[in-house]
Amino acid sequence: MADLKEKLFSEFPPVSTEEWMAKITADLKGAPFEKKLVWKTGEGFNVNPFYRAEDIEGMKTTNSLPGEFPYVRGTKKDNDWKVRQNIDVTDFAAANKKALDLLQKGVTSLGFHFKGDDVRSENISVLLKDICPECVELNFKTCNNKAEMLIGILGDYLKGKGADLSQCFGSVNYNPFKKPLIKGCPADNWVEQAAAVLKAGKSVPRYKVLAVDACQLSDAGAYISQELGYALAWGNEIIAKLTEAGFPADEVAKKIKFNFGISANYFMEIAKFRAARWLWAEIVAAYNPVCQHPDCPNNKPDGMCRCACKMAIQAQTSEWNMTVYDAHVNMLRTQTEAMSAAIAGVDSITVAPFDEAYHTPDDFSERIARNQQLLLKEECHFDKVVDPSAGSYYIEVLTNSLADVAWKLFLEVEEKGGFYTAVKSGEVQNEVNASSANRKKAVATRREILLGTNQFPNFTEVAADKIKDGEHCDCGCNANATIPALDFSRGASQFETLRLATEKSGKTPKVFMLTIGNLAMRLARSQFSSNFFGCAGYKIIDNLGFDTVEEGVDAAINAGADIVVLCSSDDEYTELAPAAYKALNSRAEFVVAGAPATMDDLKAQGITEFINVKSNVLETLKVFNEKLGIK
Repeated sequence: MADLKEKLFSEFPPVSTEEWMAKITADLKGAPFEKKLVWKTGEGFNVNPFYRAEDIEGMKTTNSLPGEFPYVRGTKKDNDWKVRQNIDVTDFAAANKKALDLLQKGVTSLGFHFKGDDVRSENISVLLKDICPECVELNFKTCNNKAEMLIGILGDYLKGKGADLSQCFGSVNYNPFKKPLIKGCPADNWVEQAAAVLKAGKSVPRYKVLAVDACQLSDAGAYISQELGYALAWGNEIIAKLTEAGFPADEVAKKIKFNFGISANYFMEIAKFRAARWLWAEIVAAYNPVCQHPDCPNNKPDGMCRCACKMAIQAQTSEWNMTVYDAHVNMLRTQTEAMSAAIAGVDSITVAPFDEAYHTPDDFSERIARNQQLLLKEECHFDKVVDPSAGSYYIEVLTNSLADVAWKLFLEVEEKGGFYTAVKSGEVQNEVNASSANRKKAVATRREILLGTNQFPNFTEVAADKIKDGEHCDCGCNANATIPALDFSRGASQFETLRLATEKSGKTPKVFMLTIGNLAMRLARSQFSSNFFGCAGYKIIDNLGFDTVEEGVDAAINAGADIVVLCSSDDEYTELAPAAYKALNSRAEFVVAGAPATMDDLKAQGITEFINVKSNVLETLKVFNEKLGIK
């Protein structure tokens, strides 16, 4: 039986790459392969439509094993990631009660966020009451200026409870570049502050206290290659400056935690985390970290601390692609994002609740977010296989391609003086903001789809009443902003502003589909046009078809249409468009759905509005809002 299995496909002759290309070229019927089938990514490299075994020959990444340097396949030999949920703390007793409840519902990592003024020992005691610090990962985030104090309080609390410090693990999020990136303020004393935080961190040996918050770059719209390249430069800046200050490289590296975002680019994100571990291991190894434990099996044969080369990764789903309209689609986005991170073997994952973009998440949305990860573990068994993508021609090529581009960016930053120099000059912020602008343009033209926002919107949905203003920082830390800051407006923000303007105007423009002529074309263009104008919150009046232009125009006027869209075939527009335009006689805005060859002739007759797949949906709708008096 085994012999039969081995010969199962022997009757099929092997097909060479040249034969595949010949077949593809023939099927393209003269269309250029590069233009039609090669994906030009925003990451700085192109992706082919197929890969074969020959494409990964000689790649070093294919020879490594999970848990072995350079950790491209994972820093451990299992895939048991931590399920993390964050709690915004205002009432410490209530937060403790919530945390204890979450621990009964599958959460294995807690994140506590609270203001710097609340960093007091009595608050920490209340917050951690009855929580076993050896059993759950505990993560804390507060004002940078209070990070050192918080670490000291935490260390005293754990010692006072008699906890085994060698078994207590988690993080205190000290981000040395938070002020310049988020607030636009220099942080020239960051080395001294980071050194103090690192010294304090000795009291909690298994806590990471130096943060590389690459998720901020992701949330601001960075391309994946930018997030990775800048993250590497960020981490290297921390090691370089603190080793210059006298700290051993292994000590610094072991205290760094990388907090990455996860975008919707499914396979590219898997490749990103694999490449990140690999490149970071090489960076740390360049500092020759010396192992302090002679009996460690991971320091052979040269005594190098390979454990210090392991990248600790917390991954959180993207904020950039979250939407207010059709918000339940956010669950689909965060699900695939969580899958990417889980397959890639990160250490912990936070899934954002689907309603986070417009108000404080409630119990229902938090439960769903939690269960999204639990489903991946308990029902899909994603935690049972380490790096299942290994050996995939596609993902191995993506891993290497992404590593090449990110490494080039890393070297560019280093040549210019390092990460902080690039941040202080505003270069990092400007580059990321430019990428976000490019992606928003792609959203505006539907080259990047945000379902429910720029494509297939829910025509009847309203959102103004469900949006709650978030809290604003009033600590004065951005009072002296002198450099550019990251722009955290989401990809959907401009469409949402447009649609909210329609809602708040008190009037809902009516868009009438004047369908006539060729059945297939009129239906296709009617659907396209409905989705197009629905993105602005207009009321759509669709129709099965009219026998004459005059009949359609009369029906549109009787329906109180503000916009009439002629939906037919290109050939028929030559006669139908002028007739409809004349019959309408400026009683409503007139639009032709398509890009007919006779467009110039039609424009000469006064018909100026055309919508098609090449249209900038956002800018076109802005023009119509202005014409209709919506601001």
